[in-house]
Amino acid sequence: MNDRSSTIFIVDDDQEVRQALALLMESVGLQVATFASGNDFLKQFDPEQPGCLVLDVRMPGMSGLELQARLAAEAIHPPVIIITGHGDVPMAVRAVQAGAIDFIEKPFNDQALLDSVHRALDMDARQRGRASKLAEIRTRLETLTPREQEVMRMVVAGKRNKVIALELSVSQSTVEAHRARVMEKMQAGSLSDLMRMVLSVEDQNPAD
Repeated sequence: MNDRSSTIFIVDDDQEVRQALALLMESVGLQVATFASGNDFLKQFDPEQPGCLVLDVRMPGMSGLELQARLAAEAIHPPVIIITGHGDVPMAVRAVQAGAIDFIEKPFNDQALLDSVHRALDMDARQRGRASKLAEIRTRLETLTPREQEVMRMVVAGKRNKVIALELSVSQSTVEAHRARVMEKMQAGSLSDLMRMVLSVEDQNPAD
């Protein structure tokens, strides 16, 4: 996982709101970066930087919904919390339906917003943890030879060594040797471990 400190990214065209949000986050020891527009944020956006996004839904130029959609196209992106005025609640609901974890109405309750931010940071950490594990599994898969990958998929499909040997026209001892190397290279302690790893990758690549 990334060792960088989490950052609260505040995107709001109202300078007073940005300053108030930044002071609130800094008062509880959180690292903050503020931006006056979605375009300003995108210019420095680094998907490897952990954190969350506190985003005004209605802004000149790129709206909060448009920025949210741009970020959703990234493999890894920070969870989004929407800040909204009373008249923007329908837009905020759309943002939540599109994946935002919460929306907070102005004038916002400090504790409610801080609670939401901490939930977002927990979610971001979990997402990045899963992404890191998937990257490790893919790296291990790349160490397998084509035959080892073939045997692995047949094993995961539930086929016995004898059946695999017949289908591949090799001896059962050869299948057992391939299987042992697969388990070693994948660092799988059991067949169920191997199955979970393979399925986790396939779930991320449903078209494969």
